[in-house]
Amino acid sequence: MVDSHVEHAAARADFCRLLAGCYYQPGSEFAEEDVFGSMRTAAMQLDPGLAASCAEMGAAFAAGSLEELLVDYTRLFLNPTGPLAAPYESVWLGGNDPALTQTVMQSVVTFYGEAGFEVDDSFRDLPDHIAAELELFYALLFREARAAMTRDEAERATATDHRRRFVAMHLGRWVGEFAAAVRSGAKTDYFRRLADLTEKFVALEGARA
Repeated sequence: MVDSHVEHAAARADFCRLLAGCYYQPGSEFAEEDVFGSMRTAAMQLDPGLAASCAEMGAAFAAGSLEELLVDYTRLFLNPTGPLAAPYESVWLGGNDPALTQTVMQSVVTFYGEAGFEVDDSFRDLPDHIAAELELFYALLFREARAAMTRDEAERATATDHRRRFVAMHLGRWVGEFAAAVRSGAKTDYFRRLADLTEKFVALEGARA
């Protein structure tokens, strides 16, 4: 029988995986694969407020047209004249200093390597994109959950250390400002809800032992 701690750890990993997917271009598959229902199921094991936010985001996705969401996605994250909420750690921590921006990006890549991961060749964006960072965080949470299930205490300690350091050194340092920019620039409620959900989840993980 899987104990409650392992189930909780697995739910955190599953939620993070689904959250990362929400930062790809929105499509009909989000509804067809019941992404938001699955997120809510995982979130119910983590935090009531998180679960409620998942339901609100799902409702917002269903209420709008896909065309509106795609336009908003482009404005927020891809606009060639300047995205309203650049989804990159280096933008938020590097500011207008090109050298610092490069240093920040390299620090993300270095962390990936230290944790035993690398950005997949199929990922067509920068390694400090919010989706890439959430996918790395998912991998760390999954590794931690697996170690808890197999009672591998050494692996669990290593995974926990990587998870804590990644929030403290990376995700937790820029997601708040990024989420605020998404909320400020979004025309659709869906992306405002996504920003809220991301900020809440990272804050919960930052406060976790």
